[in-house]
Amino acid sequence: MAFLSNAAPGSLASPRQAPSQTKKTDIRTAQTLAKQRSIERKAKNYRLPLGELAVFTQQIASLLSAGLPLVQCLEALQEQTEDPVFRVIIRDVRADISSGTSFSASVKKFPRAFNSLFTSMVEAGEASGALAEILSKVASYFESTVKLTKKVKSAMTYPIAVICLAIALVNVLLIFVIPVFAELFSSFGHALPLPTQMLIDVSDFLRHNILWIIILGIAAWYGFKRFIETPRGRRMKDLALVRAPIFGSLLHKIALSRFARTYATLIRSGVPILRTLEIVSAASNKVQIEDACEEISKHVSQGGQVSEILAVNPFFPPMMKHMVKAGETTGNVDGMLNKTADFYDTECEATIAALTSLIEPLLIVFLGVVVGAIVMAMFLPIFNLAAVAGGLQ
Repeated sequence: MAFLSNAAPGSLASPRQAPSQTKKTDIRTAQTLAKQRSIERKAKNYRLPLGELAVFTQQIASLLSAGLPLVQCLEALQEQTEDPVFRVIIRDVRADISSGTSFSASVKKFPRAFNSLFTSMVEAGEASGALAEILSKVASYFESTVKLTKKVKSAMTYPIAVICLAIALVNVLLIFVIPVFAELFSSFGHALPLPTQMLIDVSDFLRHNILWIIILGIAAWYGFKRFIETPRGRRMKDLALVRAPIFGSLLHKIALSRFARTYATLIRSGVPILRTLEIVSAASNKVQIEDACEEISKHVSQGGQVSEILAVNPFFPPMMKHMVKAGETTGNVDGMLNKTADFYDTECEATIAALTSLIEPLLIVFLGVVVGAIVMAMFLPIFNLAAVAGGLQ
């Protein structure tokens, strides 16, 4: 009995704590398994950003050039990848290759992570035995695409931010500030100037219908998005974007650059021309280029040349038509199109720089005019206080 009475308190508590610790361990294990299952479910439909795909492609091309087997390359990339979903994708691709599946067939199981251009280039690399070289080319293509996209987004960030700020500022003035002035002016008992009265009417309308305006705005935006996803809506959207007064020229040049770069990269890598046209069409995301690729495919199948279709298609400028014609004559279509893509990339950079320098003062003037007009409309009765207040002379 003395032995039991002198025992340390912890020795009697430990049997009661052991089940609790086991339960906590089981909960952590279950949470880890649930998280892993969730990641694996996401892997099937995971859309890998083009920037990450460019880094992955460049890394695997470098490792293959160093002489490492493909499975070891994927194992090394799996360990250093921080994205947990992409890590699962690389693991599954490596497992498929280890079991005897080709690299191209393995990446095709994840079409949203590896786009059609990547899978087609992998197929061409496996067929030609120059996988590292071809992946290096496609990595350079991805990097140039990402670089151009970042420049466009950077140029768009400032105007979008200023416009959003202007909308927020105008709504704050109309909903919260104008009613205060309206109460002040109502005590005058005289008619207000037309700009002031219109501003007060707009303010009253917003304050009493703001909820419906938000609901209708969301519904209109949802309906617009659904419409542009239809074939007719996509066509109308792409035609309108290319014809837009300020950004239309830039978007047109970006589409031409992407067409020329993608076509040149695929042809140089040995991809058949009909398959090249399919990939170019899918990668363009422009109905004008999709229509052109369909026409070119039919024409080439009948023994014609690409330049003959480009010559009658108004979407493609004369320079591209002449460059493709010269490439067909000299047997260097890919080289000519690469030079064309470089030219349009330079043009895009110059256009972005010009738009950036032009948009900034225009937006400042726009914001000043909008806010200034509101302020002037509200101070008109004060400027004409004698008339409004009933002739205080």
